[in-house]
Amino acid sequence: MTLTAADAVRPGGRVSEPGLAASVLLAVAALLITVISLCSTAIYGVKQPLVALAFGLFIGVGAFLRLRLPGDREVWPVATAGALAYSVLPWFGGISAEHAAYQAVSVTALAMIAGMLPHMVASRLPALDLVARQVLAVAFAAFVFRPSWQFGEARGYPAWELSLIMLGVCVLALLLDASMASLVRSARTRAPFIRTLGDELTAGLGLNSAVAATAVMISMTSSAMSFWALPVFGLQMVLVQVAFKRYAMIRATYRQTIRALSRVTEVGGYTETGHARRVCDISLAVGREMGMAENDLLNLEYAALMHDIGQLSLDDPIPGGATVVADPYQQRQIADKGADVIVETGVLDEVARIVRHIPDPYRRPQEVADKSIPLASRIIRAVNAFDDLVGGSLEGSRRFEALERLRLGMVYDFDPKVVETLSRIVERNTSFAM
Repeated sequence: MTLTAADAVRPGGRVSEPGLAASVLLAVAALLITVISLCSTAIYGVKQPLVALAFGLFIGVGAFLRLRLPGDREVWPVATAGALAYSVLPWFGGISAEHAAYQAVSVTALAMIAGMLPHMVASRLPALDLVARQVLAVAFAAFVFRPSWQFGEARGYPAWELSLIMLGVCVLALLLDASMASLVRSARTRAPFIRTLGDELTAGLGLNSAVAATAVMISMTSSAMSFWALPVFGLQMVLVQVAFKRYAMIRATYRQTIRALSRVTEVGGYTETGHARRVCDISLAVGREMGMAENDLLNLEYAALMHDIGQLSLDDPIPGGATVVADPYQQRQIADKGADVIVETGVLDEVARIVRHIPDPYRRPQEVADKSIPLASRIIRAVNAFDDLVGGSLEGSRRFEALERLRLGMVYDFDPKVVETLSRIVERNTSFAM
């Protein structure tokens, strides 16, 4: 399997074999539960069909309005809220909700497929694991809550206590979804599972809180408001989704601006074409595998893209832009000038600090390793040297010679853990071309 550097580190690129295996495993489990649920629904019939249709339409519209968040995460907050609300629905229009767990899964699965159809026609398919995770999370909520409700075990609870139970079930279902997403992302990027789980929980905290609260509000108010509960609280969830979409667009624009800015040195002839992007992509792969948090990875990305911006201050450009052959004074000048430029933005102080520390060796003679140097700086220092020695070459021998030079520099110049992680990534993939 041939991968580029971008493929190796971007969730939007090709999925690695372990990542694909994890997605397929979830898809098989979701398909099995869906088939069993559909067969059970067909055998026992649909309970309260108008209620099922209303929630199905709500979920279908939510599936059509899926949202892409930073970190290449796809979510269906409106559909998820509707599906969870139907799974834990106690009453509707003053009548007890009698549908079984398998009916909740069937309605959810069919509605999501219907909502995806326009995207499928336009070849905008969602990630395989996204659909599977939604079905499995809803199945968990339904099979936990509905049996106790159907057999009357939960009907004697006061409203406030029942609300807490429903909220707890929804939260657990969303935690299960986050765990499954972390499993796939960890397998795909080879990042530690605990780290990816922490990132998933942090990234989804605000949105998932709104989803769980909306699901409970729809369920509890459906007894009095009947069908009106869906559009009233659904509109609230749509507004939350719009706010998150605007945030995602702003962050995407910000990233595109920095990527465009990083090409200034290439256009000016100070660095090779594609150098900043290659350093960025490989640095992210190293950072993920070393367990860096998502916010730290974002700073690493920005610093890697702009690590050579200080070369614009040089009177005489370095041949090929290879700072690995520059003297320590030039390396320091490039880093300090670049950091000074980044500080002027007023919002990237940590990125500036990372860039400023890139020329610092891992440790100096007769001294222990300098722990004050950010891990991101140590990663960029090693990856930048690797790319300066290899460039866009596809020759395997050249890459392994570069790695050997980095290993020889582990005594002082490069962090041994960074070099070993970089070596594993290079040896695992056959190409680092653009």
